[in-house]
Order: sequence, then C-alpha cells, then structure tokens
Amino acid sequence: MAQQTLHDLKKEVKVKAKSGVDFILAAGLLWCGIACIWTLDFSSYDLSIMTFIAGALLLPLAFGMSRILKTKWKLKNNPIQPLGLWLNFAQLIYFPLLIFILIEDPDYFIMAYAIITGAHLFPYAWFYDELGYVAGAVIISAGALFMALNLHKETMYFIPLCTGIILLLLALWILLRIKKVPSTFGDET
Repeated sequence: MAQQTLHDLKKEVKVKAKSGVDFILAAGLLWCGIACIWTLDFSSYDLSIMTFIAGALLLPLAFGMSRILKTKWKLKNNPIQPLGLWLNFAQLIYFPLLIFILIEDPDYFIMAYAIITGAHLFPYAWFYDELGYVAGAVIISAGALFMALNLHKETMYFIPLCTGIILLLLALWILLRIKKVPSTFGDET
C-alpha cells in the first residue's frame, strides 16, 4: 500500500462513509421520535427516562441507514477510520451531567441532551472536512439553550423537534455535498 497523506485518508473516510450521513439521518429520525415522547402527559423525569431508552435505537437505526445508503463503517487499511467512533463515544463522557440534571431538575434534561448531541458534532467538521457539522453543532446547542430559556415546561418538545429537523437538514446537506466529491477509491476495503 502506498504511503497516504492525512488528506487522502480523510477523503477516503469522507467518500466511503459518506461523511457519516447514516448516523445523522438516524439521529434526526430518532430526535423526531423523542419529540413525540415529550408531548406525552408524563413527568419530565419519566420523559427523560423514556428518552434514554429511545436513544438505544440509534445504532440499529444507523446500521439500517448504512445498508440503505451503502456506507462503510470499517475501512480495513485506513488508520484514522476508528477516530470517527471515538469521536462519537466522546459524548458519553458528558452523561454524568445528564444524570445530574435528571436527578436535580429533569425539566431541563432534554435541553442538556440536545446540547450534548449538538456539541459532539463539532469535531466531525474536521474529520469529514464538512462545515455543515459546525453549523449543526452551533445551531442545535445554542438553539436548545435559547428554547429552554423561553419555553414553558409543557412545550419543551420543541427542543427535540428542532434538534431532529436540524439533523435531517444536515443529512440532506451532506447527501447533496457528497455527490460533488470525486471518488478515486475502489471497493477494495
């Protein structure tokens, strides 16, 4: 295998993983579902627990989307490919904050969860060379805070709804942009 530059390795991940669009699309659908959960007549604590449970559907949904969109999760000869998974796991480090909010003030759980989700998108802008991730990270994080400060407890479902819509728009952006990236990589990996 010829020596590849960092740029070439990143481009290969961008092309074959399609800039992570399978995860973004799955997350967008999941967050729209979470918005439906937050319209139910339960306590914020119970809605937060249901949200945690619903979050477990992300990987199976992303796997299904990867089959539909023909994305690759593993690139055998690309040493930076595992970084994408590590960047995703980074958001788990913030879950103690979610647990604290769940215990102390569950009305704001959905805001914190949306901010963590949005903020964890930021490093993917570098990983995939895709500025759409910066826009998504900033809009979701700042938007969730703004809405939480201005919404009543009964209308907090707007936070996951807007998060889902922004993620779906990001997925559309990525799909449109990935078509413009010339592919020079075969299917050997």
